[in-house]
Amino acid sequence: MKQTNSGIYAGRGERALLVEIRKRAARFSGGGLRLGIGDDCALLAPRPGEEVAVTTDLSIAGHHFRLDWHPPEAVGHRALARGLSDLAAMGARPVAAFLSLGLPRELTIASGRRRSWVQRFLDGLLALAEAHNTPLAGGDLAESPIVVADIVLVGAVPRGRALLRSGARPGDLLYATGALGGAAAGLARLAELAQAQPGPNPPIIPNKLKAMLTPHLYPQPRIRQGLWLQRRGMASAALDLSDGLSTDLAHLCEESGVAAEVDAALLPIHPAATLPQALHGGEDYELLFTAPVSARLPRSIAGVPVTRIGRILKARAGQPAITLLTPQGPQPLIPHGWEHFC
Repeated sequence: MKQTNSGIYAGRGERALLVEIRKRAARFSGGGLRLGIGDDCALLAPRPGEEVAVTTDLSIAGHHFRLDWHPPEAVGHRALARGLSDLAAMGARPVAAFLSLGLPRELTIASGRRRSWVQRFLDGLLALAEAHNTPLAGGDLAESPIVVADIVLVGAVPRGRALLRSGARPGDLLYATGALGGAAAGLARLAELAQAQPGPNPPIIPNKLKAMLTPHLYPQPRIRQGLWLQRRGMASAALDLSDGLSTDLAHLCEESGVAAEVDAALLPIHPAATLPQALHGGEDYELLFTAPVSARLPRSIAGVPVTRIGRILKARAGQPAITLLTPQGPQPLIPHGWEHFC
């Protein structure tokens, strides 16, 4: 988001929106940001001995969210949460965020006391950014026929200390933070509400359902938990649960060259979720990690429960990469989480 030559610009259009974003983003600074919105580039300054971690996530209307289902605040929150969760999985501290935003013109226009869609989107994004000391340092704006939000997150991690997917070894134990399946259960309930309240705007959510929908609408990236694991050298491998346990665990096994065994009886299933939602639902943004048997892990990290859900095995030809232990006996756990172009 480069500085315009117009100074404070009153009215509608790209410049007015840019001025508003710059003003709101400047309310706090943190991480390693030296220069934010206003010049041709932002300037970042990681601490000595740190490596830079960079991740990007794309959110597209009609694909990752729906304008008639999701409140704008939730869309902004989720757009940033996706990238912060990637940093958490690497054990990186956030340094700065960059947002490229494509919008239909009508979503930039406020009407009377009714704030515009993009203003509410920024409410959600910037609230989460401030909670994790992650300044919005720049980006780009464009008019678009659909909403597209591309977020880039920059983090920092001590050199050689990043948590990777490739470090799991046979004999390691498998852990997950938080609860699983809550996001999928919330999405299913949100779809029911939208069907019962058809129209162009998101459905009104009854107070009694807000807690159930929170894991889907406002997932919490596990930054503090990732930093804790990295700083103590507890985890041998890690990734975040964005596409579903069955799919993400398959990624970890592939990168580490191992197999895994998951005990269905140990899974921390969200109270509103089913076992299939916990296994395949996705978008929980919890951390899935491995640790040696000798690692003495607490029952919770920074207030979030940590649950042992299985173990890592040696990969064997002709054997499933992931086995699910059930009361009916062991069975292959086939990845059925989210995958693009399938």
